[in-house]
Amino acid sequence: MTKRHGYALLSAIIAVIVVISGAIYLGAAADDGTARNTLAGGRTSHPSAAPASTGSWVGSWSASPVGAEPGTETGGMAGRSVRNVVHAGAGGTGARITLSNLYGQQPLTITHASLAVAAAVNNAAAATGTMRRLTFGGSLSVIIQPGQQVLSDAVRVEIPHDADVLVTTYSPIPSGPVTYHPHAQQISYVAEGDRTEDVSGTPYAEQTPYWRYLTALDVLSNESAGTVVAFGDSLTDGITSTVGANSRWTDILSDRVRSSAGTADVPRYSIVNQGISGNQVLADGLGRPAENQAGVARFGRDVLDRTNVKAVVIDLGVNDILRNPKLADPDRITDGLRTLVRQAHARGLRVVGATLMPFQGHRGYSSAREAVRLQVNAQIRAGKVYDAVVDFDKALRDPYNPRRLRADYDSGDHLHPSDKGYQRMAEVFDLEDLKGAAPAEL
Repeated sequence: MTKRHGYALLSAIIAVIVVISGAIYLGAAADDGTARNTLAGGRTSHPSAAPASTGSWVGSWSASPVGAEPGTETGGMAGRSVRNVVHAGAGGTGARITLSNLYGQQPLTITHASLAVAAAVNNAAAATGTMRRLTFGGSLSVIIQPGQQVLSDAVRVEIPHDADVLVTTYSPIPSGPVTYHPHAQQISYVAEGDRTEDVSGTPYAEQTPYWRYLTALDVLSNESAGTVVAFGDSLTDGITSTVGANSRWTDILSDRVRSSAGTADVPRYSIVNQGISGNQVLADGLGRPAENQAGVARFGRDVLDRTNVKAVVIDLGVNDILRNPKLADPDRITDGLRTLVRQAHARGLRVVGATLMPFQGHRGYSSAREAVRLQVNAQIRAGKVYDAVVDFDKALRDPYNPRRLRADYDSGDHLHPSDKGYQRMAEVFDLEDLKGAAPAEL
């Protein structure tokens, strides 16, 4: 068989799968709770893409695509249902998702996708009456080309804030490698076969610490008027926080903003997390496309392209110091951070930036690297980088040895905070700093 005939045969097989899947799912008699309209000729429409509600579309949860999952280079997740568990930081009456094939090397065919509110925290079962079938441009199936992403149609569903949400996808054919976020600090699930609309959760016997394909959950919200993006490295990713407890500093900050919204000058915003462990301001990881893209390279995708963004919080730079085989230049780091700020200002976004926390005791520590950290922090505190500053360094350092974290704020590796340390980071954040437009000139 020639290569040309082989590609033609593969395309034909995919087309048949899509058509058969569509016929099966359209013919299903189960009520998914969404409105359907009878069209001319007696056809029944797909679930409505416009929730019957008012409000603002905001980010409720997000995660940056990090790289290609090892071991999935050929088969991807073919023949398996991937049920991602994510935590809704903002509630709403409608929802939509973003799926990514950024690191795929072949088209990703999704023939069935669903969304439901979890019956309980850290659980694969769906709450009664919340299972919704997802569509993409009115179709039950979607093909996502390598390097691309897709936004689903919206579905009507009541999502409470602080609820876990189940987003499930099924791909019947090999399509690797899988685009993933490795340090989820949340258990998700996998089942054999197409169990996309399974409510019980029983078939989901396999657990995973990854988020696969899914990069965003938006909600149509009456409680939030915009989105704040937290942009950073492992300290924002929260890799030492308790798994399944949603104790990252961004989670706690989200709760603070919601409980204080509308008082004084605290805006009604949701918080989404775009942290990547190991991320640097200036340097990419390996591969094409680069895994763990530099902050200056991914800022447009992971911040500016998020839904209804109003402000940005940046906590980035420590890996530029720790992972540089030579001594890092503090001016290059702050110049890179200013590049991010200029991009945000061009979109009218306000930027709050964090000082870099201490790391004495970590294997990468040296007095020379400590001097770089202090120089970067001096520029940040002097107002030469950001519109406003949250001083994480001052809040978490040991008062008797400011080169290291206070013991009860230290996870034990002398770089990442404990749950108590993450809580402290959220507590010292001045919520009023999130309000206001970007200045004309920094």
